[in-house]
Amino acid sequence: MQLDHSLGATVLVIGYVWPEPKSSAAGSHMLSLLKLFKAQNWQVVFASPAQTTEHMTDLAAEKIESVSIQLNDSSFDDYAAKLNPDYVLFDRFMMEEQFGWRVEHACPQATRILDTEDLQCLRQARHQALKQERSFTQKDLFNDIAKREIAAIHRSDLSLIISDYEIELLKNQFKVDEQFLHFLPFMLDIKQVKQQLVKYQQLSFTQRQHFVTIGNFRHAPNWDSVLYLQEIWPLIRQQLPEAELHIYGSYPPKKATQLNNPKNGFLIKGWAGNAFDVLANARVCLAPLRFGAGIKGKLIDAMQTGTPSVTTNIGQEGMAGHFEWPGLLADTTENFAEAAVMLYKNEALWQSKQQHIRPLLLNRYDKQTHGEKLILRIQQIKNNLDKHRLQNFTGAMLNHHLLKSTQYMSKWIEAKNKL
Repeated sequence: MQLDHSLGATVLVIGYVWPEPKSSAAGSHMLSLLKLFKAQNWQVVFASPAQTTEHMTDLAAEKIESVSIQLNDSSFDDYAAKLNPDYVLFDRFMMEEQFGWRVEHACPQATRILDTEDLQCLRQARHQALKQERSFTQKDLFNDIAKREIAAIHRSDLSLIISDYEIELLKNQFKVDEQFLHFLPFMLDIKQVKQQLVKYQQLSFTQRQHFVTIGNFRHAPNWDSVLYLQEIWPLIRQQLPEAELHIYGSYPPKKATQLNNPKNGFLIKGWAGNAFDVLANARVCLAPLRFGAGIKGKLIDAMQTGTPSVTTNIGQEGMAGHFEWPGLLADTTENFAEAAVMLYKNEALWQSKQQHIRPLLLNRYDKQTHGEKLILRIQQIKNNLDKHRLQNFTGAMLNHHLLKSTQYMSKWIEAKNKL
Protein backbone atom coordinates (compact mmCIF):
# COMPACT_ATOMS: atom_id res chain seq x y z
CA MET A 1 0.00 0.00 0.00
CA GLN A 2 1.31 3.44 -0.97
CA LEU A 3 0.83 6.55 1.13
CA ASP A 4 -2.26 8.51 0.12
CA HIS A 5 -1.70 12.27 0.50
CA SER A 6 -4.96 13.27 -1.18
CA LEU A 7 -7.45 12.16 1.46
CA GLY A 8 -7.72 15.57 3.11
CA ALA A 9 -7.99 13.87 6.48
CA THR A 10 -8.61 15.67 9.76
CA VAL A 11 -6.70 14.76 12.92
CA LEU A 12 -7.64 15.94 16.40
CA VAL A 13 -4.80 15.80 18.93
CA ILE A 14 -5.86 16.01 22.58
CA GLY A 15 -2.88 17.23 24.56
CA TYR A 16 -2.16 16.75 28.23
CA VAL A 17 -0.25 20.06 28.03
CA TRP A 18 0.47 22.56 25.27
CA PRO A 19 3.67 21.60 23.40
CA GLU A 20 6.86 23.19 24.73
CA PRO A 21 9.63 21.83 22.49
CA LYS A 22 12.28 23.97 24.20
CA SER A 23 11.28 22.74 27.66
CA SER A 24 11.02 18.97 27.27
CA ALA A 25 11.66 16.06 24.94
CA ALA A 26 7.95 15.23 25.15
CA GLY A 27 7.12 18.68 23.77
CA SER A 28 9.61 18.29 20.95
CA HIS A 29 8.29 14.83 20.10
CA MET A 30 4.70 16.08 20.01
CA LEU A 31 5.63 18.94 17.68
CA SER A 32 7.34 16.51 15.31
CA LEU A 33 4.13 14.46 15.20
CA LEU A 34 2.02 17.53 14.46
CA LYS A 35 4.38 18.54 11.65
CA LEU A 36 4.22 15.02 10.23
CA PHE A 37 0.44 15.20 10.09
CA LYS A 38 0.58 18.62 8.43
CA ALA A 39 3.00 17.24 5.84
CA GLN A 40 0.21 14.88 4.69
CA ASN A 41 -1.96 17.92 3.81
CA TRP A 42 -4.21 17.05 6.74
CA GLN A 43 -6.17 19.49 8.84
CA VAL A 44 -4.55 19.35 12.27
CA VAL A 45 -6.30 20.57 15.42
CA PHE A 46 -4.56 20.59 18.80
CA ALA A 47 -6.91 20.75 21.76
CA SER A 48 -6.04 20.77 25.45
CA PRO A 49 -7.71 21.41 28.80
CA ALA A 50 -4.39 22.72 30.18
CA GLN A 51 -3.58 26.33 30.85
CA THR A 52 -1.59 28.05 28.13
CA THR A 53 2.02 29.00 28.95
CA GLU A 54 4.50 31.60 27.77
CA HIS A 55 6.83 28.84 26.57
CA MET A 56 4.33 26.94 24.40
CA THR A 57 5.11 26.71 20.70
CA ASP A 58 3.31 28.97 18.23
CA LEU A 59 0.97 26.46 16.63
CA ALA A 60 -0.59 29.09 14.39
CA ALA A 61 2.80 29.57 12.75
CA GLU A 62 2.65 25.88 11.82
CA LYS A 63 -0.91 26.34 10.47
CA ILE A 64 -2.25 24.18 13.29
CA GLU A 65 -5.52 25.19 14.92
CA SER A 66 -5.55 25.51 18.73
CA VAL A 67 -8.68 24.82 20.77
CA SER A 68 -9.18 25.00 24.53
CA ILE A 69 -11.44 22.25 25.82
CA GLN A 70 -12.92 21.54 29.23
CA LEU A 71 -12.77 18.46 31.38
CA ASN A 72 -16.09 16.90 32.39
CA ASP A 73 -18.09 19.03 29.99
CA SER A 74 -20.35 17.87 27.17
CA SER A 75 -19.31 20.85 25.03
CA PHE A 76 -16.45 18.64 23.86
CA ASP A 77 -18.92 16.06 22.53
CA ASP A 78 -20.62 18.66 20.35
CA TYR A 79 -17.27 19.98 19.14
CA ALA A 80 -15.91 16.51 18.26
CA ALA A 81 -19.11 15.51 16.47
CA LYS A 82 -19.03 18.67 14.37
CA LEU A 83 -15.31 18.31 13.57
CA ASN A 84 -15.81 14.60 12.79
CA PRO A 85 -12.07 13.81 12.65
CA ASP A 86 -10.65 10.84 10.82
CA TYR A 87 -8.04 10.35 13.55
CA VAL A 88 -7.91 11.29 17.22
CA LEU A 89 -4.57 11.15 19.00
CA PHE A 90 -4.49 11.17 22.81
CA ASP A 91 -1.38 12.61 24.43
CA ARG A 92 -0.74 10.16 27.28
CA PHE A 93 -3.18 7.77 28.87
CA MET A 94 -4.82 10.38 31.11
CA MET A 95 -6.29 12.13 28.07
CA GLU A 96 -7.60 8.83 26.72
CA GLU A 97 -9.30 8.21 30.07
CA GLN A 98 -10.90 11.65 30.06
CA PHE A 99 -11.90 11.92 26.42
CA GLY A 100 -11.74 8.42 24.88
CA TRP A 101 -15.34 7.54 25.77
CA ARG A 102 -16.52 10.90 24.46
CA VAL A 103 -14.76 10.28 21.14
CA GLU A 104 -16.33 6.81 21.03
CA HIS A 105 -19.78 8.41 21.28
CA ALA A 106 -19.28 11.57 19.20
CA CYS A 107 -17.23 10.16 16.30
CA PRO A 108 -17.12 6.35 16.56
CA GLN A 109 -15.42 5.88 13.18
CA ALA A 110 -12.43 7.99 14.13
CA THR A 111 -9.27 5.92 14.50
CA ARG A 112 -8.11 6.34 18.09
CA ILE A 113 -4.35 6.59 18.63
CA LEU A 114 -2.58 6.79 21.97
CA ASP A 115 0.82 8.48 22.20
CA THR A 116 2.24 7.10 25.45
CA GLU A 117 5.40 9.31 25.38
CA ASP A 118 6.89 6.80 27.81
CA LEU A 119 5.42 4.08 30.04
CA GLN A 120 4.56 5.90 33.23
CA CYS A 121 3.92 2.62 35.04
CA LEU A 122 7.55 1.64 34.38
CA ARG A 123 8.82 4.99 35.63
CA GLN A 124 6.63 4.69 38.74
CA ALA A 125 7.80 1.13 39.45
CA ARG A 126 11.45 2.11 39.24
CA HIS A 127 10.91 5.19 41.37
CA GLN A 128 9.21 3.15 44.08
CA ALA A 129 12.02 0.60 44.10
CA LEU A 130 14.66 3.34 44.24
CA LYS A 131 13.01 4.95 47.25
CA GLN A 132 13.15 1.58 48.99
CA GLU A 133 16.75 1.01 47.80
CA ARG A 134 16.09 -2.24 45.96
CA SER A 135 15.63 -3.58 42.43
CA PHE A 136 12.17 -3.19 40.98
CA THR A 137 10.03 -6.31 40.60
CA GLN A 138 7.05 -7.46 38.58
CA LYS A 139 4.88 -6.58 41.57
CA ASP A 140 6.13 -2.99 41.35
CA LEU A 141 5.45 -2.96 37.61
CA PHE A 142 1.86 -4.16 37.99
CA ASN A 143 0.92 -1.02 39.90
CA ASP A 144 -2.28 1.04 39.82
CA ILE A 145 -0.90 3.31 37.09
CA ALA A 146 -0.20 0.20 34.98
CA LYS A 147 -3.83 -0.90 35.31
CA ARG A 148 -4.94 2.46 33.92
CA GLU A 149 -2.20 2.83 31.32
CA ILE A 150 -2.45 -0.68 29.88
CA ALA A 151 -6.25 -0.37 29.79
CA ALA A 152 -5.89 2.82 27.73
CA ILE A 153 -3.55 0.99 25.35
CA HIS A 154 -6.11 -1.80 24.91
CA ARG A 155 -8.95 0.67 24.29
CA SER A 156 -6.99 2.44 21.55
CA ASP A 157 -6.76 1.27 17.95
CA LEU A 158 -3.02 1.88 17.98
CA SER A 159 -0.49 2.97 20.63
CA LEU A 160 2.75 4.76 19.80
CA ILE A 161 5.66 3.43 21.86
CA ILE A 162 8.86 5.46 21.93
CA SER A 163 11.23 2.67 22.99
CA ASP A 164 11.71 -0.81 21.57
CA TYR A 165 12.49 -1.90 25.14
CA GLU A 166 8.97 -0.86 26.11
CA ILE A 167 7.50 -2.67 23.09
CA GLU A 168 9.02 -5.89 24.41
CA LEU A 169 7.87 -5.13 27.95
CA LEU A 170 4.28 -4.63 26.79
CA LYS A 171 4.35 -7.84 24.77
CA ASN A 172 6.06 -10.05 27.33
CA GLN A 173 4.90 -8.70 30.70
CA PHE A 174 1.47 -7.30 29.86
CA LYS A 175 0.66 -9.61 26.92
CA VAL A 176 -0.38 -6.78 24.61
CA ASP A 177 -0.79 -7.91 21.00
CA GLU A 178 1.89 -6.36 18.79
CA GLN A 179 -0.66 -5.45 16.10
CA PHE A 180 -1.91 -2.68 18.42
CA LEU A 181 1.58 -1.24 19.06
CA HIS A 182 3.82 0.91 16.88
CA PHE A 183 7.46 1.79 17.54
CA LEU A 184 7.99 5.53 17.11
CA PRO A 185 11.18 7.04 18.59
CA PHE A 186 12.25 10.66 18.16
CA MET A 187 12.05 11.74 14.53
CA LEU A 188 15.06 13.77 13.43
CA ASP A 189 15.63 15.64 10.19
CA ILE A 190 18.69 13.75 9.00
CA LYS A 191 19.80 16.58 6.71
CA GLN A 192 19.85 18.94 9.68
CA VAL A 193 21.56 16.34 11.86
CA LYS A 194 24.39 16.01 9.34
CA GLN A 195 24.78 19.79 9.17
CA GLN A 196 24.83 20.10 12.95
CA LEU A 197 27.40 17.35 13.32
CA VAL A 198 29.68 19.09 10.81
CA LYS A 199 29.23 22.39 12.65
CA TYR A 200 29.67 21.19 16.20
CA GLN A 201 32.37 18.60 15.60
CA GLN A 202 34.62 21.49 14.61
CA LEU A 203 34.82 22.11 18.36
CA SER A 204 37.67 19.82 19.31
CA PHE A 205 38.32 17.95 22.53
CA THR A 206 40.70 20.68 23.73
CA GLN A 207 38.32 23.51 22.80
CA ARG A 208 35.54 22.06 24.93
CA GLN A 209 35.49 22.53 28.69
CA HIS A 210 33.61 21.31 31.72
CA PHE A 211 30.68 18.93 32.21
CA VAL A 212 27.04 19.63 31.45
CA THR A 213 23.66 18.15 32.28
CA ILE A 214 20.30 19.38 31.07
CA GLY A 215 16.65 18.55 31.63
CA ASN A 216 13.27 19.88 32.73
CA PHE A 217 13.42 20.29 36.52
CA ARG A 218 9.72 19.39 36.79
CA HIS A 219 10.45 15.89 35.50
CA ALA A 220 11.10 13.72 38.58
CA PRO A 221 13.93 11.59 37.10
CA ASN A 222 15.79 14.77 36.11
CA TRP A 223 15.47 16.30 39.57
CA ASP A 224 16.65 13.05 41.13
CA SER A 225 19.69 13.04 38.84
CA VAL A 226 20.61 16.56 40.04
CA LEU A 227 20.44 15.37 43.65
CA TYR A 228 22.46 12.29 42.73
CA LEU A 229 25.09 14.49 41.06
CA GLN A 230 25.66 16.11 44.43
CA GLU A 231 27.03 12.75 45.56
CA ILE A 232 28.96 12.09 42.34
CA TRP A 233 30.44 15.54 41.77
CA PRO A 234 32.83 15.64 44.77
CA LEU A 235 34.43 12.41 43.51
CA ILE A 236 34.95 13.96 40.06
CA ARG A 237 36.12 17.27 41.50
CA GLN A 238 38.81 15.53 43.58
CA GLN A 239 40.52 14.42 40.36
CA LEU A 240 39.59 17.43 38.22
CA PRO A 241 39.76 20.44 40.59
CA GLU A 242 39.41 22.98 37.74
CA ALA A 243 36.36 21.34 36.13
CA GLU A 244 32.85 22.70 36.50
CA LEU A 245 29.43 21.09 36.22
CA HIS A 246 26.89 23.28 34.41
CA ILE A 247 23.30 22.27 35.18
CA TYR A 248 20.68 23.56 32.76
CA GLY A 249 16.95 22.96 32.60
CA SER A 250 13.55 24.54 32.26
CA TYR A 251 11.47 25.58 35.26
CA PRO A 252 14.24 25.57 37.92
CA PRO A 253 12.61 25.70 41.38
CA LYS A 254 14.08 27.53 44.35
CA LYS A 255 15.25 24.24 45.86
CA ALA A 256 17.40 23.79 42.74
CA THR A 257 18.86 27.29 42.57
CA GLN A 258 19.82 26.98 46.24
CA LEU A 259 22.21 24.17 45.25
CA ASN A 260 24.31 26.59 43.19
CA ASN A 261 27.88 26.44 44.57
CA PRO A 262 30.49 28.35 42.54
CA LYS A 263 33.22 27.45 45.02
CA ASN A 264 32.82 23.75 44.19
CA GLY A 265 32.03 24.28 40.50
CA PHE A 266 28.45 22.98 40.94
CA LEU A 267 26.59 25.60 38.91
CA ILE A 268 22.79 25.77 38.49
CA LYS A 269 22.34 27.65 35.22
CA GLY A 270 18.58 27.23 34.71
CA TRP A 271 17.06 27.87 31.30
CA ALA A 272 19.38 27.37 28.32
CA GLY A 273 19.16 29.99 25.59
CA ASN A 274 20.29 27.40 23.04
CA ALA A 275 20.53 23.82 24.29
CA PHE A 276 22.73 22.73 21.38
CA ASP A 277 25.30 25.47 21.99
CA VAL A 278 25.37 24.68 25.71
CA LEU A 279 25.97 20.98 25.03
CA ALA A 280 28.48 21.61 22.24
CA ASN A 281 30.76 23.73 24.40
CA ALA A 282 30.96 21.07 27.11
CA ARG A 283 33.36 18.18 26.84
CA VAL A 284 31.12 15.55 28.46
CA CYS A 285 27.38 15.31 29.13
CA LEU A 286 26.38 13.63 32.41
CA ALA A 287 23.01 11.92 32.85
CA PRO A 288 23.02 9.74 35.99
CA LEU A 289 19.37 8.67 35.70
CA ARG A 290 18.37 6.20 38.42
CA PHE A 291 14.78 5.74 37.29
CA GLY A 292 12.58 6.69 34.36
CA ALA A 293 11.26 5.29 31.10
CA GLY A 294 11.16 6.07 27.39
CA ILE A 295 14.20 7.54 25.66
CA LYS A 296 16.10 10.61 26.71
CA GLY A 297 16.00 13.86 24.77
CA LYS A 298 19.06 15.25 26.52
CA LEU A 299 21.17 12.36 25.25
CA ILE A 300 19.86 12.72 21.69
CA ASP A 301 20.66 16.45 21.85
CA ALA A 302 24.14 15.70 23.17
CA MET A 303 24.75 13.34 20.25
CA GLN A 304 23.63 15.99 17.75
CA THR A 305 26.32 18.30 19.10
CA GLY A 306 29.03 15.64 18.98
CA THR A 307 29.23 15.48 22.77
CA PRO A 308 29.92 12.04 24.30
CA SER A 309 28.02 11.20 27.47
CA VAL A 310 28.18 9.20 30.65
CA THR A 311 24.84 7.75 31.69
CA THR A 312 23.32 4.73 33.36
CA ASN A 313 21.87 1.62 31.77
CA ILE A 314 18.41 3.07 32.42
CA GLY A 315 19.55 6.28 30.71
CA GLN A 316 20.61 4.53 27.49
CA GLU A 317 17.77 1.99 27.52
CA GLY A 318 16.03 1.61 24.18
CA MET A 319 18.21 4.22 22.49
CA ALA A 320 21.05 2.49 20.67
CA GLY A 321 19.77 -0.90 19.49
CA HIS A 322 22.74 -2.87 18.14
CA PHE A 323 24.84 0.29 17.76
CA GLU A 324 27.59 1.02 20.26
CA TRP A 325 26.80 3.69 22.85
CA PRO A 326 28.62 7.00 22.14
CA GLY A 327 29.93 7.33 25.66
CA LEU A 328 30.31 5.28 28.85
CA LEU A 329 27.81 3.53 31.12
CA ALA A 330 27.95 3.21 34.90
CA ASP A 331 25.38 2.40 37.57
CA THR A 332 27.14 3.13 40.87
CA THR A 333 28.35 6.42 42.32
CA GLU A 334 32.03 5.48 42.23
CA ASN A 335 31.89 3.90 38.77
CA PHE A 336 30.01 6.86 37.36
CA ALA A 337 32.58 9.33 38.68
CA GLU A 338 35.42 7.16 37.39
CA ALA A 339 33.85 6.95 33.93
CA ALA A 340 33.27 10.71 33.83
CA VAL A 341 36.90 11.46 34.71
CA MET A 342 38.21 8.89 32.23
CA LEU A 343 36.13 10.27 29.34
CA TYR A 344 37.05 13.84 30.27
CA LYS A 345 40.81 13.23 30.39
CA ASN A 346 41.36 10.65 27.64
CA GLU A 347 41.24 12.37 24.24
CA ALA A 348 41.60 9.14 22.25
CA LEU A 349 38.71 7.53 24.15
CA TRP A 350 36.61 10.67 23.75
CA GLN A 351 37.19 10.76 19.99
CA SER A 352 36.42 7.07 19.58
CA LYS A 353 33.10 7.49 21.41
CA GLN A 354 32.23 10.56 19.35
CA GLN A 355 32.62 8.50 16.16
CA HIS A 356 29.72 6.26 17.23
CA ILE A 357 27.25 9.16 17.16
CA ARG A 358 26.70 9.53 13.43
CA PRO A 359 25.73 5.93 12.52
CA LEU A 360 23.42 5.69 15.55
CA LEU A 361 21.50 8.88 14.75
CA LEU A 362 21.27 8.31 11.02
CA ASN A 363 20.06 4.72 11.29
CA ARG A 364 17.68 4.86 14.26
CA TYR A 365 16.11 8.33 14.23
CA ASP A 366 15.39 9.17 10.60
CA LYS A 367 12.24 11.31 10.45
CA GLN A 368 11.38 10.29 6.90
CA THR A 369 11.59 6.56 7.55
CA HIS A 370 9.62 6.60 10.80
CA GLY A 371 7.10 9.12 9.50
CA GLU A 372 6.25 7.11 6.40
CA LYS A 373 5.88 3.92 8.43
CA LEU A 374 3.49 5.60 10.88
CA ILE A 375 1.28 7.21 8.23
CA LEU A 376 1.10 3.94 6.30
CA ARG A 377 0.20 2.03 9.47
CA ILE A 378 -2.63 4.34 10.52
CA GLN A 379 -4.03 4.50 6.98
CA GLN A 380 -4.11 0.71 6.87
CA ILE A 381 -5.96 0.58 10.17
CA LYS A 382 -8.37 3.29 9.02
CA ASN A 383 -9.17 1.35 5.86
CA ASN A 384 -9.89 -1.84 7.84
CA LEU A 385 -11.14 -0.33 11.09
CA ASP A 386 -14.06 -2.64 11.79
CA LYS A 387 -11.96 -5.78 11.20
CA HIS A 388 -9.12 -4.32 13.26
CA ARG A 389 -11.44 -3.69 16.19
CA LEU A 390 -12.98 -7.16 15.95
CA GLN A 391 -9.51 -8.52 16.71
CA ASN A 392 -9.38 -6.48 19.93
CA PHE A 393 -12.03 -8.00 22.19
CA THR A 394 -10.14 -6.88 25.30
CA GLY A 395 -10.34 -3.30 24.09
CA ALA A 396 -14.05 -3.61 23.33
CA MET A 397 -14.66 -5.05 26.78
CA LEU A 398 -12.72 -2.27 28.48
CA ASN A 399 -14.50 0.36 26.40
CA HIS A 400 -17.83 -1.10 27.50
CA HIS A 401 -16.94 -0.90 31.17
CA LEU A 402 -15.30 2.53 30.84
CA LEU A 403 -18.53 3.85 29.32
CA LYS A 404 -20.37 2.59 32.39
CA SER A 405 -17.98 4.09 34.95
CA THR A 406 -15.90 7.02 33.72
CA GLN A 407 -18.79 8.29 31.62
CA TYR A 408 -21.22 8.53 34.49
CA MET A 409 -18.65 9.87 36.91
CA SER A 410 -17.88 12.62 34.42
CA LYS A 411 -21.56 13.37 33.90
CA TRP A 412 -22.04 13.57 37.68
CA ILE A 413 -19.16 16.07 37.96
CA GLU A 414 -20.60 18.08 35.07
CA ALA A 415 -24.03 18.21 36.71
CA LYS A 416 -22.47 19.14 40.06
CA ASN A 417 -20.51 21.97 38.43
CA LYS A 418 -23.72 23.43 37.04
CA LEU A 419 -25.33 23.73 40.49
